[in-house]
Amino acid sequence: MSPNLHPMINVAIKAARAAGAIINRAALDVESVRISQKQINDFVTEVDHASEQTIIEILLESYPGHGILAEESGQEHGAKDSEFVWIIDPLDGTTNFIHGFPVYCVSIALAVKGKIEQAVIYDPTRNDLFTATKGRGAYMNDRRLRVSKRTQLKECLISTGFPFRPGDNFNSYLAMMGDVMQRTAGLRRPGAAALDLAYVAAGFTDAFFETGLQPWDVAAGSLLVTEAGGLVGNFTGESNFLEQKECLAGSPRIYGQLVPILGKYSKFASAGEKAAVRQAASTGTLSQNGPATPPEDEAPR
Repeated sequence: MSPNLHPMINVAIKAARAAGAIINRAALDVESVRISQKQINDFVTEVDHASEQTIIEILLESYPGHGILAEESGQEHGAKDSEFVWIIDPLDGTTNFIHGFPVYCVSIALAVKGKIEQAVIYDPTRNDLFTATKGRGAYMNDRRLRVSKRTQLKECLISTGFPFRPGDNFNSYLAMMGDVMQRTAGLRRPGAAALDLAYVAAGFTDAFFETGLQPWDVAAGSLLVTEAGGLVGNFTGESNFLEQKECLAGSPRIYGQLVPILGKYSKFASAGEKAAVRQAASTGTLSQNGPATPPEDEAPR
C-alpha cells in the first residue's frame, strides 16, 4: 500500500481488520451462527451486527463528529449533519458467508460532501487489503492497482450479480445477461459487489455491472476503480450512480463498449428502449445486437 497513508484511512484499516477478525472467528463454526431474514433471500447474521458495531466504535472513537451510514443500523449512529460520512458494509456477501463459500468482505468508505475520498475493502479469507485515497491511487496490499488493459469485449471476463429480491424483474435481467454473455469471454457471479469492484480495480476482471445496489455496496469499490484508472457510472454512463441502484464499472475502453449494451436496460433508458427490452424478455428473443429497437411510430407499451 502507499507508504504515506492518510490518517483517516489508517483508522478505517484498523476498523476493517478488527471486523475481519470477528468474521474469521465465526467462520470456524459457521453453522452455529444465528441467522435472521430481512426479506426473501436477504439474510443478516449476528456476525454482521458484531462487525458493524466494532467498525462504528473504532471510527467514532477517532472521529466523533463524523456521520455514519451503515447497512444494518442506517444513520442511527454518529453526527446527523456532518460533511464527513462513513459508509459501511460490515459483511458484504452474507449469503456466501453462511454457506461457507469464501467470497465476502468488509467495505468502508468515507464521503466528504457527498464525494468518496477514502476507501478500504478487506477480504478476511485471503487477508487481502484494498485501499484508495482520492488522488493517491489504489492498492492491494503493497501492489499499486491498474485496471485491465484489454480493449476487445470478446476477450473480457465480466462480473455481475443476480436479482434475488421480491419484485426484481428477473426476465429483463436474463435478457441483459444474455446480451453481455454472447459478446464476452465469460460472465461470473461471485456474490459480493464490493469485492467485485475491487477485482475490477486489480484487473482480475474487466468490468462489473449490477442493479438493486445500495451505497454501502459500491461506495468503497467505486473509488478503487477510479483510482486504478477505470470508470464507474450507471448503465447509461452517467457518473452520479451512488444513489441510483445500478452500477457499471470497468476499464475506459470496455466501459465505453458496455454502455450501449446495458443502457437500454437502465431505469433511465428511453420509453422506446424499455419497450424493446420488455418485448425481448417476454418472448425470449434476442438479436445479435440485443433487443431490436422498435419502429419510431410504435407506441411504448
